Amino acid sequence: MKIDHAGLHALMEITARPELVFVRGEGSWLQDHTGKRYFDFIQGWAVNCLGHGHPAILDALARQSRELINPSPAFYNQPSIELARRIVEASCFDRVFFANSGAEANEGAIKLARKWGQLHRHGAYKIITFDHAFHGRTLATMSASGKPGWDRKFAPQVEGFPKADLNDLDSVRALIDEQTVAVMLEPVQGEAGVIPATREFLRALRELTRERGLLLIVDEVQTGMARTGRLFAYQHAGIEPDIMTLGKGIGGGVPLAALCAREAVSCFEHGDQGGTYNGNPLMTAVGVAVFDVISTAQFLDDVHARSRQLKAGLNALSGKWGMHGERGVGLLRALIMDRDDGPALVEAARKRAPEGLLLNAPRPNLLRFMPALNVTADEVDTMLAWLDELLTQVRSHTK
Repeated sequence: MKIDHAGLHALMEITARPELVFVRGEGSWLQDHTGKRYFDFIQGWAVNCLGHGHPAILDALARQSRELINPSPAFYNQPSIELARRIVEASCFDRVFFANSGAEANEGAIKLARKWGQLHRHGAYKIITFDHAFHGRTLATMSASGKPGWDRKFAPQVEGFPKADLNDLDSVRALIDEQTVAVMLEPVQGEAGVIPATREFLRALRELTRERGLLLIVDEVQTGMARTGRLFAYQHAGIEPDIMTLGKGIGGGVPLAALCAREAVSCFEHGDQGGTYNGNPLMTAVGVAVFDVISTAQFLDDVHARSRQLKAGLNALSGKWGMHGERGVGLLRALIMDRDDGPALVEAARKRAPEGLLLNAPRPNLLRFMPALNVTADEVDTMLAWLDELLTQVRSHTK
């Protein structure tokens, strides 16, 4: 199969892509147009929680596509009802709004908090977020994010997102004023390099927001849906937020996200929120299938087991190569290297022969790992062995 270069040129340029076209996927493996296979340890940035082509997802798509695809969000449909009920019963939330992407769900969370502020805090609208946070690529979610340099992109920013320091309660307290309505954070900052909020910080933050009458919003687009070994990462801290957003893994690869809220916070009026494709039965049927696979005790136990294995293996590599250890929760982990050769390792891994390896370097001195949640023990060992080989290869050329 040859690459259609005219077709490549027709796509808008938004990122640097290697000149290969993926045509097939199964489990932890992808295949490109030449037939070369790649071990996928990023899975669409934690999207494909069950890997590529999982039977439960394929069956749900085939079955639902024959019955009903999109009757309009102006009407109820059965899969969206079933998925909403599952999320509510497994969490501390009472209401769910389905969206198409994590950014859209976060945009909805911002709107909901501001609406609540209009009704209950005399028009308060500011939402305290955190340096290095990532909440999406809409204008509001970019403004809420603390990614360096984003304050100058597409200026002016949406106003009202003062930035605190993660795991520093005093920095949050110092930003609270009469116009503050909420605090919003990722339980683990993924794009920043897999930096977890500590359990102590999350508990103290929940106490502080309750004392000051503020909402607590957890962005679980990357951490939700069993990625951390619990269905939702906030559960590790034993807290109950007011609003939660989900994305990525909730659809196992299809465009699906969710905005979840407690009853007391669910204050949208008719017309405040919506969307042409929101909650359509084709996507929510997949969400039901994914939820039923990942929510079993055995599945979560397996995630914990693979997490311990990956953590131990990364620490062993760190010790061997004189690095600075690893960090993360569940199967969202990062190797903290002693030099800035992350991009070189990503490229060498992709070009590896006869089979490639897909890795991610969110920072030059970091590698981030987001495998399928059903990755096997043998596959984790394979990735660790290949990474060791790649470190030898890359660092032998950069001494």
